[in-house]
Amino acid sequence: MSRDLSLEKYRNIGIMAHIDAGKTTTTERILYYTGVNYKVGEVHHGTATMDWMEDEQERGITITSAATTCHWNDYRINIIDTPGHVDFTAEVERSLRVLDGAVAIYDAVAGVEAQSETVWRQADKYRVPRIAYINKLDRAGADHARVVEMMAERLNAVPFVIQLPLGIEDAFNGVIDLVENQIISWQGDDKDSTFERLPVSDEHRATVDAAREALMESLAETDEALLETYLEEGALTVEQMKTALRRLTLTLQGVPVLCGSSFKNKGVQPLLDAVVDYLPSPADIGAVVGHSLDYSEEVRREARDDEPFSALVFKIAGNKYGDLAYIRIYSGVVKSGEKVFNVAKNRDERIGHFFQMHANKQKEVKEAATGDIVAIAGFKNVVTGDTICHPDSPLLLERMDFPEPVIHIAIEPKTKADQDKLSQTLDRLALEDPTFQVRVDEESGQTIISGMGELHLEILVKRMIRDFNVQANVGKPQVAYRETVIGEARVDETYERQLTGKRIFARVALSVKPAERGAGVCFENLTNETTLPQVFADAVQEGVLQAARSGAIAGFEMVDVQVALHDASFDDVDSSDVAFKVAATMAFKRAAREAQAVLIEPVMNVEVATPEEYMGSVVGDLNTRGGRILNMESRGDLHVVRAHVSLANMFGYSTALRSVSQGRATFSMEFSQYAEAPRAIQEKYAPQMGVSGDGIRSMG
Repeated sequence: MSRDLSLEKYRNIGIMAHIDAGKTTTTERILYYTGVNYKVGEVHHGTATMDWMEDEQERGITITSAATTCHWNDYRINIIDTPGHVDFTAEVERSLRVLDGAVAIYDAVAGVEAQSETVWRQADKYRVPRIAYINKLDRAGADHARVVEMMAERLNAVPFVIQLPLGIEDAFNGVIDLVENQIISWQGDDKDSTFERLPVSDEHRATVDAAREALMESLAETDEALLETYLEEGALTVEQMKTALRRLTLTLQGVPVLCGSSFKNKGVQPLLDAVVDYLPSPADIGAVVGHSLDYSEEVRREARDDEPFSALVFKIAGNKYGDLAYIRIYSGVVKSGEKVFNVAKNRDERIGHFFQMHANKQKEVKEAATGDIVAIAGFKNVVTGDTICHPDSPLLLERMDFPEPVIHIAIEPKTKADQDKLSQTLDRLALEDPTFQVRVDEESGQTIISGMGELHLEILVKRMIRDFNVQANVGKPQVAYRETVIGEARVDETYERQLTGKRIFARVALSVKPAERGAGVCFENLTNETTLPQVFADAVQEGVLQAARSGAIAGFEMVDVQVALHDASFDDVDSSDVAFKVAATMAFKRAAREAQAVLIEPVMNVEVATPEEYMGSVVGDLNTRGGRILNMESRGDLHVVRAHVSLANMFGYSTALRSVSQGRATFSMEFSQYAEAPRAIQEKYAPQMGVSGDGIRSMG
């Protein structure tokens, strides 16, 4: 699309939060007040523009990230509304990877919740500047000050409160702007109700003066020149405060905190002003840094249209045009019909059509430039994380990391006619969702699908049946167990056979010991070319990795193991890479067993919010599930319990929680760590080993 605005007037932002904090409701108000929509869609009515999927409308939650574009005060704002449920955290991950800034939304009653912490850590990982918006201040139990304290305590954030609520709960009717030193008051709750900016009244003068003084002091302490001005003048100007806040936000040293009630249509316009004032443009982010194709050097691309084209594919989605590849353009300009280079696949692609997206609707454009987020139809072989660039100026941008699935189920077609359709549909879904994995069990021949949780797989199975018209039998969810070692062992294995009159020989000596959590399988070759040629060393590594995939005791993948090849013997005539691969497989499995291989299971962070009268029942139920209570606290009228519980014991928990609390308690759950599985699980899957575990013992 032609450059109608300078790059400094672009904002690429994400809306992120815990489920039910008000992300989609806020986005709907933004679209209304910026003139994109002529009416306000409501999540609870299933009419939200950004929740366009049928499952989203039925459940009232966001499942897939949706992109849209709007304009505010001559600024162009590209927005991605992300899911809040932990099962769809990959949608947040890939969105934050390509965004320049984010708005973190918090429920004024619940405060900083489990998924709030998760998305905050994801934003930290990609160094995304943020502003915070405390929503739902009209609700009973709303506590603005407590949410700010929770941000500092739980997120290790440095909040700069730039707005105070004007009234609270039923009396909330506006905000006090500490930077501009004025009241913004809305006349009613209707979406078209007007607001006015008023001087601070005598009623609020003492509170505002104290809060504004504290804000100016905090800002002055971050810069020597500003501190000198503050000490000399006794105050900072509005422009000085805004400049300081923008600098602190862009350098991740602080987070401006705003407030409002999106559902009651209060606070959204000042939030848009803050997006413009404090969040970065692509020009502020500056050059993107990638690598040359052989990783020998860094390659920088400035955020300018006259630089060679470079972009990252961050999402694949299907529509009537076929596969749409969502890209973020970091440099250059590209037009429909042009040829680009897919670095990961080492092949050229031709761009078919460009689309500016508005949820599931699209507007075709002829070209796109630096800072744009657009969708492209026509690519043949592109997946999430691929770099596309100008054929004459290749570079490789950092890919995205996605968490491993923790739950799986078996699935099979109901009829032979559904066989091919099922396979194609599963491949289609796996292409769209990097946390959805499909494999065929080598022993049973069953097709196994894996995901991030029960809801994740339930949604995907429903899509398969409803959207792709595939009928299938679906098994019960199973935990994705893994294997690891808790001791050390060294073995010497010789593989020697006579096959069709020919001797086959290979000998390897390797050791196995625990590695750091999350390391996978680490292989180290301590031999040299004289002891073992490189082709045989590569075969040993391949054999180890292949053996790790099928485990040593129960057939589950082995992870977090350090393997070292210490010695080897070969024969110039009788040795082959196949022989060394077999020898390595045998040696690794024996070493793993001797190093006390054990099963490990996913343990979840569980957070339950319940009225006080059901507290005992909730805690009792968690205890019966083998949970370990971490802490308990009060949030207004609710009590919150945090616990570690094995995923295996959490199936069906939503039904049980409704039963013990008469439907009044809610919970959230996210993966915490892998831990040694209890004795009963060890004996069930690996009775021959006599291994044991005495409960949840952290493995990292």
